[in-house]
Amino acid sequence: MIATIPLRPASTPLIRLLLGLGFALAAAFSAAQSPPASSQSAKSGESAIADTLAPGVDIALVLPLDSPSLERAADAVRAGFLAAAGAGGSGMRTQVFAHGADGVLAAVEAARASGAKVIVGPLARDDVNVVAQLATGLPLTIALNQLEEGVSAPSGFYTFALAVDSDARLIARRMRAEATRSAAVISAESAISRRMGTAFAAEWLARGGTAPGAFRFDAAPEALATLRRDFLRNAPDGVFVALDGAAVMLVKAYLGTVPAYASGLLFDQTMPAGARDLDGLVVVEIPWLATPDAPQFVDLPRREYPSAALERLYALGLDAFRISLAFRDGPPRNFVVDGATGRIALFDGHQLVREGRFVVYRNGEPVALDGAR
Repeated sequence: MIATIPLRPASTPLIRLLLGLGFALAAAFSAAQSPPASSQSAKSGESAIADTLAPGVDIALVLPLDSPSLERAADAVRAGFLAAAGAGGSGMRTQVFAHGADGVLAAVEAARASGAKVIVGPLARDDVNVVAQLATGLPLTIALNQLEEGVSAPSGFYTFALAVDSDARLIARRMRAEATRSAAVISAESAISRRMGTAFAAEWLARGGTAPGAFRFDAAPEALATLRRDFLRNAPDGVFVALDGAAVMLVKAYLGTVPAYASGLLFDQTMPAGARDLDGLVVVEIPWLATPDAPQFVDLPRREYPSAALERLYALGLDAFRISLAFRDGPPRNFVVDGATGRIALFDGHQLVREGRFVVYRNGEPVALDGAR
């Protein structure tokens, strides 16, 4: 049984970005705000919840499907989750609880009241923090984003996110494994770019590397010329480009022959024919996109989306259902699975950490690197 229950609070939805997911999704969403709901419509919505809840729910999926700025992202996650539920033949009774910008606690409470053994969600980072701090007495909960630093995960609360941090750390480990002696980071002013650079540097230092060089990206021609001069003056053995796809294409030509690495999570659109400019670039990508013909994906339906960002969210939904099945009888002692978003493992008690797969651009096309996960 699959049902979607709308939850519309009586307040204007705020525009929120999924910063914890680690890539620029803003272009995929509408930035329009919906008008405030009337108190009467809110009351009617609450009555509808009580009247339509079905008993015996196994897995509850809580998503911001009623948030104008996040509905497309939420719908991609829902589509992946329900596709996996339909393909797996698990027999699990799944129910979707939709909410708007300020309705996450009501949605989570409705999911709890349904008797669900596992709650999957919320999706937005702000909502994950709110639920972690204010919701009590929940069943096992798998949030689809990261917690802010300093926010502790309560008992039975787990996080599973498409986070750029894991890509940055994976790149640092690969560079060290390939005997890269010196490294540099090129980053921008955005919060995501800075977080990527910080995660890379921390992992690089933890693996015995010396402090990486730091370069700031600016798209102005004179700034790029300066970057090229300063970068090549003392060229490192490898460079992590903590930028989005368009910026990576722009800066790659200024790096000479230095091996360069990037996170595919920031490549929102399919690269155009000019992607030959990226030849030689090594990128961490999710297996769903890097190796679409892999045997483990044969029975999973695919959806066409206008951006790679939404395809990654669909893959997040696929893996979220598989994880929820593993948690339905309690937290597994050991959990490792090769999923659509990468190799997923339970880390530090409360985090489900994923590692993507490495691809390299050749003749303008990404090609999976043999032996890389």
